Amino acid sequence: MLAAETIAENVGHIRREIEAAADGRRVLLVAATKMNDAAAVRAAIAAGVDACGENRVQEMLEKDAVGAYAGAPLHFIGHLQRNKVNKVVGRADLIQSVDSAELLELIDRRAQAMGIIQNILIEINVGGEQQKSGIEPEELPDILKTASECAGVRVRGLMCVPPAVSGEENRDNFAKMKQLFVDNGGKKYDNISMDFLSMGMTADFAEAIRQGANMVRIGSAIFGARDYSAAH
Repeated sequence: MLAAETIAENVGHIRREIEAAADGRRVLLVAATKMNDAAAVRAAIAAGVDACGENRVQEMLEKDAVGAYAGAPLHFIGHLQRNKVNKVVGRADLIQSVDSAELLELIDRRAQAMGIIQNILIEINVGGEQQKSGIEPEELPDILKTASECAGVRVRGLMCVPPAVSGEENRDNFAKMKQLFVDNGGKKYDNISMDFLSMGMTADFAEAIRQGANMVRIGSAIFGARDYSAAH
């Protein structure tokens, strides 16, 4: 794990890059904390990240149990399996990765049973990759209509994980997401407000911001490269 001082330096560097790309707009920095321990998460929060984002339910539960996220909102940013909805609803402040009407309805049912409203983003498969989660762009109006009839959820915007290429190569995908964000933000639905456009990671966040992102999810640029050989 990187030292807390190094994590703080990395966050400061990213903040400067965000500011340079944002042209005066506020952009939220979500620390993608996958495979980083509670101490690293605490160091990122101390350095001033706006939220922490976890990809894996079990890892999220383990860190949450030791108070790793104290002081920052918790987002769930990975693929959410339907059988784990009950473990995430009400625990995550924002579920960024709602990728089907079926998942939306399960979240709604659980939230209503808990007497809460769960904030979510709709994930778009903007690159049309078969192996990626997310709805097709043309499905967005239908899922927003479904969401507008759900008393237990509030859609706060859109999210994408574009193809793993450079920011310049993803420029068109980011621009397409911004257009979806703008077009659907102008429609009047109950329970829906287009507040957040979450796109951009370590390799491409500056270009994502230039194309309109106001939320980015940064992992290795904060915490260093992940050691997948140690994963279980």
